[in-house]
Amino acid sequence: MTFKLGLTGSIGMGKSTTAQMFVDEGAALWDADAAVHRLYAKGGAAIAPLAAQFPQAIEDGVVSRPALRKIIEDDSTALSRIEKIVHPLVAADRAAFLAESTAEITVLDVPLLFETGADALMDAVVCVSIPQKMQMERVLARGTMTEEQFRQIRDKQMPNAEKCARSDYVVVTDTLEHARQQVQDIVQKIREQTRDA
Repeated sequence: MTFKLGLTGSIGMGKSTTAQMFVDEGAALWDADAAVHRLYAKGGAAIAPLAAQFPQAIEDGVVSRPALRKIIEDDSTALSRIEKIVHPLVAADRAAFLAESTAEITVLDVPLLFETGADALMDAVVCVSIPQKMQMERVLARGTMTEEQFRQIRDKQMPNAEKCARSDYVVVTDTLEHARQQVQDIVQKIREQTRDA
């Protein structure tokens, strides 16, 4: 039975880098964003149900993210209808991955872990965190969005302080060395717990 470790954190906090550090320590990794990409790709499980409700979202047999964004902008009910289709498919993908996982620890990288209630399925939760100023600098350094776009995304997410308060562990990702040390400590604690159980 694998230990289910939820990993969450707001945009620009270093979640993907931290997830890889857990993999480096021997953990298996399931990534919610990657699962959505699989569901939206050619032959993906989300194609047919989304095509039934939003035919304009399908282009060349795949779900077009820009088309989905436009649908959500134009129709205030669209997001919840899309989530009703996609969330159960993501949950099924996660369950299938967990059923196959032979790793001692499986990290489940879920950006909206608390928002979707997926924290209830975890044995423990890790939240990655850095000060807000550093978060904004990191996101803007990518060159993929404006400060305004970043603020809009951040403001839609659960506040970082609340995520940290609700988590079992917090990894401060101010430097790679500091983050790696914290990840190693968490892995060691979990291994000790599971061996004593």
